[in-house]
Amino acid sequence: MTTKFKARLPYLAFVIIILILDRWTKALVLSRFELGDSIQVIDGLFDITYVRNNGIAFGILNSFGSPVQTVLLALFSTTAAVVVIIYSLRHPVEDRVLQLSLSLILGGAIGNLCDRLLYGYVVDFLEFHAGRYTWPTFNVADSAISIGVILLAIEIFRHETPRQA
Repeated sequence: MTTKFKARLPYLAFVIIILILDRWTKALVLSRFELGDSIQVIDGLFDITYVRNNGIAFGILNSFGSPVQTVLLALFSTTAAVVVIIYSLRHPVEDRVLQLSLSLILGGAIGNLCDRLLYGYVVDFLEFHAGRYTWPTFNVADSAISIGVILLAIEIFRHETPRQA
């Protein structure tokens, strides 16, 4: 095993942990809930509600629901995963925040891609709300992607050089 590959193993392990956690939580929801079922976890703040997401993150484009949409979103997810892998490999493994952010994004993208390939939709179940406002239902993979994108943005801005006037 090459040294370069060994250095990337912790990030690969992190991708696998995210994927396992995502698949496990979705399997629990699928085995214990019917579509639309909900249980209150924290009154007025958090419920577990089983919904199907035919769109992209947080239900965007969910209303279209075309078989072509499912194929296109699966292709988009696959392409995004490949781009993340290439980007990761082209940057130093020592850049821990960058590699961690890419691992989060990759683990989440693969988790949601598995759903699209297995079911034709993504299983969502985490529902937060305050008063009348309800955040769109999401899952572990969406959380990983969101956190990864935030970390990636911070890392990019942190290394951005100021422009000279």
